[in-house]
Amino acid sequence: MTKLGTTKTFDLGDGRTISIETGKLAKQADGSVVVRMGDTMLLATAVSAQEAKEDVDFMPLTVDYQEKFAAVGRIPGSFHKREARLSDYEILVCRIIDRTLRPLFPEDYHADTQVAVTLISSDLNLMPDCLVGLAASAALMVSDIPFNGPISEVRVARINGQFKINPYKSEMENADIDLIVAGTEHDINMVEGEMKEITEKDMVDALRFAHDAIKVQCKAQWELCEMLGGRKPARVYKHERSDEVFEKQIHEFAYDKVYTIAKSSLGKSDRSAGFKAIREEFKNSFPEGTVFDKFLLNKYFHHVEYDAVRAMILNERTRLDGRQLDQVRPIWSEVNYLPGAHGSAVFTRGETQSLTTITLGTKLDEQMLDSPMNEGYSKFLLHYNFPSFSTGEVKPNRGPGRREIGHGNLALRGLKSVLPGLQENPYTIRIVSDILESNGSSSMATVCAGSLALMDAGIKVKDAVSGIAMGLISDEKTGKYAVLSDILGDEDHLGDMDFKVIGTSKGIVACQMDMKINGLKWELVEEALLQAKAGRLHIMNEMNKTISKPNVDYKPHAPRIETLIIDKDFIGAVIGPGGKVIQGIQKDTGATISITEVGNTGVVEIASNNHESLSKAMAIIKGIVSVPEVGAVYEGKVKNIMDFGAFVEFMPGKEGLLHISEISWKRLEKMEGVLQSGELIKVKLLDIDKKTGKYKLSRKALLPKPEQPKPEAANTDTEAKA
Repeated sequence: MTKLGTTKTFDLGDGRTISIETGKLAKQADGSVVVRMGDTMLLATAVSAQEAKEDVDFMPLTVDYQEKFAAVGRIPGSFHKREARLSDYEILVCRIIDRTLRPLFPEDYHADTQVAVTLISSDLNLMPDCLVGLAASAALMVSDIPFNGPISEVRVARINGQFKINPYKSEMENADIDLIVAGTEHDINMVEGEMKEITEKDMVDALRFAHDAIKVQCKAQWELCEMLGGRKPARVYKHERSDEVFEKQIHEFAYDKVYTIAKSSLGKSDRSAGFKAIREEFKNSFPEGTVFDKFLLNKYFHHVEYDAVRAMILNERTRLDGRQLDQVRPIWSEVNYLPGAHGSAVFTRGETQSLTTITLGTKLDEQMLDSPMNEGYSKFLLHYNFPSFSTGEVKPNRGPGRREIGHGNLALRGLKSVLPGLQENPYTIRIVSDILESNGSSSMATVCAGSLALMDAGIKVKDAVSGIAMGLISDEKTGKYAVLSDILGDEDHLGDMDFKVIGTSKGIVACQMDMKINGLKWELVEEALLQAKAGRLHIMNEMNKTISKPNVDYKPHAPRIETLIIDKDFIGAVIGPGGKVIQGIQKDTGATISITEVGNTGVVEIASNNHESLSKAMAIIKGIVSVPEVGAVYEGKVKNIMDFGAFVEFMPGKEGLLHISEISWKRLEKMEGVLQSGELIKVKLLDIDKKTGKYKLSRKALLPKPEQPKPEAANTDTEAKA
């Protein structure tokens, strides 16, 4: 049999291997590979259109990552029993790939390009997200699509004090660092992950360790290309119109004017209006009726804004809004803003504002996870919404996009690190952040507002959490650079770095970084992290002025949850046939009840915002799971009256016979008029039949026994005669 394809295999350094195979599957794509580690296999394909669409001035890159249920031997749980829209986890993996690849395409390449990565086989003990960057890059490297790679991406974890690349899921319980890091042979350009209050030095050490592994994987891709006879020549393209004379005209007319506006410390809208006025002034400098190439006009004015704003920051060492490089915008915050929510906060920093709410639910409100690599339930949810009015724009509301899901996940990672354990927090918690204004760092505003709202809700968080977005402006020619704290939207758009750092007073708990340049120095990373620490601690001090510790109690209208641990054998009794018993308790009391089997026990959660309802439901369940005790006294309800006595329910679901002879010390001939159905009486459990399990009750035993009549006195006359 003829061997198909070419395979490059390399060692991770600990005996585990990764292979990259090409030329066997999906050969009509421009590039395709299968990456394998153990039983985990990813098929990655890359396809790019031969021509760009007219007047496109950006890279129209689409990245799709999908997990096949067959890869783990499962059938989808959805109604249609097939893979549906991408899960949030799959979207987050798409973003990891996209953020890593996008900066590596030539700036003037604008053809529609799609990179698709599919999980086709899986080892359930290895999360495939540690391999997706390698697979995507390798597919591009074996194609003729212009790409300034290779790149690769790894997971780095610190487990029991030791760094490890691409660890197994079973090892992550003991990890205090969990980072996805991507980059080229020379630099890192994407970081995403969570940690347990680590130091800035620990962070840099983890990035260095990850980059050493990335270098090995980039080298393997070059060697694969050599095995194929060398890398294919990149396709020839021309996707941009140009007019050097027109570009020079715009630069000469507008550069100094734009520089002046950038230096004038105007607000976002005024600055935007100033830039627009310069453009109109340029157009009016030409004879009336002059027709402009709108595409080139917008393109070249953007170039002027890019150059002038960056030069102003580097030369003047000041910001677009007049701040110092390390200065955070003014902050104000408020809690308990929404009286109907279980917790709420408004956090405003400069022109960025988040209104965040907390809703407390029961186990029944947990989110079910049903994807190939994520199965189970989640009891902590965070949803981030970015309506168009937050930036003064008009757009239809189409629901959350990939950006919203990514920003929400980052905030969730930062906040979940301070949540109390199950014993202290029985609630399902949903946080919703609605961004009402946006001019940079809205995800970090979500973190701060979320921390405040959790405290307002009375959740016993371990510490406050704050976040800050760091930026970078650099000039490769001069070596000048400026690290910016709490960046504006324009500083993000026109800058070289977006580095979000989240932490408590003790250390870093989550981060996300995207780089747009080559040549990032480790010293600069350390400087950015230390500047970020000062910034987030400043923000935390401002937050503490509003609320510094959790409220001592939940809001009066928040549900109260009581937890009862019962023996596993009683779970069925509490639920009842077809759920009849538990549904009846909920209907009678108004409480919400859930039961989870944990080992040999059942965990019963009873929730209600009414104390009486909660106590009533708790008493009923305690009655069901209690074991009847001979000699104990119970308050029972008469259920049925028979000729020979009455059946009395003395515990929930447990009835015993109160024989006619045990009702009273007085001899009763018949039951008529003695007891009423539904009547509450006290009874004593006399005995439990060992064979039948029937209960023998007595009411008589609780009543005072009447005195026996004294015998009549002897006849004294008779005695005398005798």
